[in-house]
Amino acid sequence: MNEKINTNETKDLKNKIVELVIPKNGSVKNDVLSGLTVALALVPEAIAFSFILGIDPTIGLYAAFIMGIVTALLGGRPGMISGATGSVAVIFAPLVISKVQTSGMESALGYLFIAVLLMGILQVFFGISKVGKFVRLIPHPVMLGFVNGLAIIIFLSQIGQFYGADGNLLPWPILSIMLVLIAITMAISIFLPKITRAVPATLVAIITVTIISYFLNNAGYTVLTVLDFIKSIEPLKTTLAVSMPSFALPNVPLNWDTIKTVLPYSFLAACVGLIESLMTLRLIDELTETRGRSNKECIGQGIANILNGFFGGMGGCAMIGQSMINIRGGGRGRLSGASAAVLLLVFIVWGAPIIEMIPLAALVGVMFIVVIGTFEWSSFRILKKIPLSDAVIIAVVSIMTVVLDLATAVFLGIILAALVFAWDRGKDVWASTKSMKNKKVYMLHGPLFFASTSKFKDLFDYENDPIDVVIDFNKSRVYDHSAIEAINTVAEKYTQHGKQLHLLNLSKDCDKLIKKADNIVEVSILDNLIWHVADDKLE
Repeated sequence: MNEKINTNETKDLKNKIVELVIPKNGSVKNDVLSGLTVALALVPEAIAFSFILGIDPTIGLYAAFIMGIVTALLGGRPGMISGATGSVAVIFAPLVISKVQTSGMESALGYLFIAVLLMGILQVFFGISKVGKFVRLIPHPVMLGFVNGLAIIIFLSQIGQFYGADGNLLPWPILSIMLVLIAITMAISIFLPKITRAVPATLVAIITVTIISYFLNNAGYTVLTVLDFIKSIEPLKTTLAVSMPSFALPNVPLNWDTIKTVLPYSFLAACVGLIESLMTLRLIDELTETRGRSNKECIGQGIANILNGFFGGMGGCAMIGQSMINIRGGGRGRLSGASAAVLLLVFIVWGAPIIEMIPLAALVGVMFIVVIGTFEWSSFRILKKIPLSDAVIIAVVSIMTVVLDLATAVFLGIILAALVFAWDRGKDVWASTKSMKNKKVYMLHGPLFFASTSKFKDLFDYENDPIDVVIDFNKSRVYDHSAIEAINTVAEKYTQHGKQLHLLNLSKDCDKLIKKADNIVEVSILDNLIWHVADDKLE
């Protein structure tokens, strides 16, 4: 009997593991092949983001591996790819640069790793506090602006590949070959899926263009590769090969002064990382018609960054470009993200010579395809069909994402959307009236809150109304302190004219709100209103 129970428990455990790794609508083949494509695209970006910080590319590659494997297994969105990102690198860059100038590179890296570690702790705290649910407050126009802005950023990040180390445009022979190879990559990526989806089109494109470039190089033509890109960043570096990441405590004093130094950077990076991750999660939810778990993703991101701090990574978050490559390549399960991370580690530790051969044109072409797929072209079509305010929000968020940063753009978009909503709802308050000899009832319609208080106070005829005035809230609600103050102002004006204000049909929460502020609002609250036509009394 016990053996039977143990057998059933083992089967249940196996089923859970299979369900964790492979979704019902996915496959091992698609996940692994898509992960392979993502791994190839992760290499140059991880190196480029390391360059933003002015640190060894190995630190960016370690971050890409750690972020990818941990979030794939522990995150809340199967199929989403995380790694070293430019948004996080830009935040930590001032910290690293300042410490390099004052204390040297070794000390700067110690502060970087402590900052990444603290960033991860904050993200875990945000996840436990269920901050992730607030992503639901992001309006759709903000989402469109976010997507469009990121697409533009991805596009602009690839333009630098057309320039040499001296800042000038590449020589025409090299540039022309690069443009042709980019065109071939994009053509395969666009048209192959119309013929077959047995293998990811982007992977076929990378392999095909790599083979073409091999023969072109042998024929005497110059084709820029990943190795050339590495040398442009670190002239003394002759190979991509690195060792396995190893555990080490950050080499800085662990005291309050250190925490005060890195905390502002860590907090901002934690916020930016989670915003970018949760926005990417929401986008993938829409593309796959499934639902990820935002709070679990916050915790997964945090654990990944904590490990980055201990294993020498620069930290990161979700990557919309690589996530789009994965989703469009058929990757749906956790296996796709885990495969991308593991294959990346294999490439950089054992397969560096193969990665070094990949032409930059192939990777640029893949990223251009991502730009085309990421940008919401429908936003142009709907501009004339949506309110002007929504169109402005889309444009502002798109521009601010490019000019400033993702977090600022999203916060600004949410604030603009909230102000527009408050302004529009503030105009909805109005009242119908019913009068008799010595009393008048105002039937209030619409919400009473800070944006509608001015119009609310203009609804009443303080001088000509009868002695008893009733505001019926049966079709209205009192929402905030501004509304209470507005009611008190109306009551005071009636008192100045020798009249009394009564409130009728307050909902339970509104009644509780009013009574809690009884030292502010001095009005009578009626339970019901009885009209006696004969003697015209208000009871």
